[in-house]
Amino acid sequence: VGEPLAAPVVRLMLALKAASLARGYSGVRQTVIDTLVAVHNAGLVPWVPSQGSVGASGDLAPLAHMTLALIGEGEFVVDGARRAARAVLAEHGIVPLALEAKEGLALINGTQTSTALALHALFAFEPVLESALVVGALTVDAARGSDGPFDPRIHALRGQPGQVDVAEYYRRLLEGSAIRASHRDGDDRVQDPYCLRCQPQVVGACLDQLRHAALVLLREANAVTDNPLVFPPAGAGGGTLISGGNFHAEPVALACDAMATAIAEVGAIAERRIAMLIDAGVSRLPPFLAADAGLNSGFMIAHVTAAALASENKSLAHPASVDSLPTSANQEDHVSMATFAARRLQPMIGNVARILGIEWLAAAQGIDFLRPLRSSPPLEAAHALLRRQCAAMPRDRYLAPDIEHAAALVADGSLARTLRTLPALPALWTPA
Repeated sequence: VGEPLAAPVVRLMLALKAASLARGYSGVRQTVIDTLVAVHNAGLVPWVPSQGSVGASGDLAPLAHMTLALIGEGEFVVDGARRAARAVLAEHGIVPLALEAKEGLALINGTQTSTALALHALFAFEPVLESALVVGALTVDAARGSDGPFDPRIHALRGQPGQVDVAEYYRRLLEGSAIRASHRDGDDRVQDPYCLRCQPQVVGACLDQLRHAALVLLREANAVTDNPLVFPPAGAGGGTLISGGNFHAEPVALACDAMATAIAEVGAIAERRIAMLIDAGVSRLPPFLAADAGLNSGFMIAHVTAAALASENKSLAHPASVDSLPTSANQEDHVSMATFAARRLQPMIGNVARILGIEWLAAAQGIDFLRPLRSSPPLEAAHALLRRQCAAMPRDRYLAPDIEHAAALVADGSLARTLRTLPALPALWTPA
């Protein structure tokens, strides 16, 4: 039941199922794999509802919908409309699959839906995480924060790889800032707030969790997860059919719960940075980043929106894997809930993209107040990218379109290119 899965997720399901069956332990004929590949390569998208899997005994219901399309009994989504599978297969010269022994079970048993959803979320969050680094660095300069907390000696003493790498990202992003140079001497502030100072510790810890999740999902994408499994003959004896539990998606569920926590925390610290920027007593910028705070509310309500989104993500981050309801008359008495664990990640990512869009607007406004001083070259590029779509806000105006424009640049990778163009940076997903 529910809304259909997004086309990229369903195409990942087709590819992952083909890869799993091609390992040769599922007892299916070559034609089953060939049909999966043919459907994938034709760009066809089976209609697969998003709800109805508990992530154990495999993603039975969604994979069954995928398989229905392969055998000509289900539906494909074509130009946004649901069409009968048999007609669509005929139009592309694909013969509907006629299942033989073990093949139906091999197709509907496995973790390919939860894994596809999780991978899709991981891919979607990559540019958002990179944008978070750029926007976080821009906020450091807008608040005339210190780059001292990013000194590599601090982070080497702790030794957490994500923290070490994130500190380097921030150092490189802030390098050459005239704003930083302007207050290096004579600043009476001893230490910055945690939302600035502890970014390597917080975002670095999130990066470590995401890197671990990426490793788990890479293994799962290449795994054989249906049941029972068929092992070839050893010596003169016959082959062996062994029943097990590789369909249980607990590794995916736990990885997704870790991803959810990391995604929520990236948004949470960004919301705190917005709150810091609009607080004149901390940022030493005009109240609410308004030139005339008595007449204009500036970013007051934009921050309220960010707080609402951050709070929503806290609820969505509740671990799905700790819940289990027995199914199949208590035969399947512990399940992973991995499919929901993965599915809830996309709305969380959308929330973080909007929080970062709001912070980007606020930080850019802060930089404008510091002119004619300029930030570092990469951060000035980030400022210019935003200003091409969103003008400064010297007085209150309708801000919702600006937030959506900024969030779109965060989500689509436009802002992330500011980080990616810096030479010789540590790879995001691979520990240095």
